Amino acid sequence: MTKEMDFRPTGVCSQNIHIELDDEGVVKDIRFLGGCLGNTQGVSALAIGRPAKEVVESLKGIRCGFKDTSCPDQLAAALEQMLAE
Repeated sequence: MTKEMDFRPTGVCSQNIHIELDDEGVVKDIRFLGGCLGNTQGVSALAIGRPAKEVVESLKGIRCGFKDTSCPDQLAAALEQMLAE
């Protein structure tokens, strides 16, 4: 059974991140609404097929310019929330 979540990121340009994980916690799909299209598509493409825990370890703490967070960091936060549920 696929687990799905719509996450509202904070502190970044994207307005929503839709995520799907399979039963084993592997990322099946990620879609960003808003943000830098090329970057969010690239992050999504690199995350699909990888275990969510591994994606979190790779993306957590990445900053965008002078911001304390980034779209990849917000994706990591969303995945952490999904894994904790």
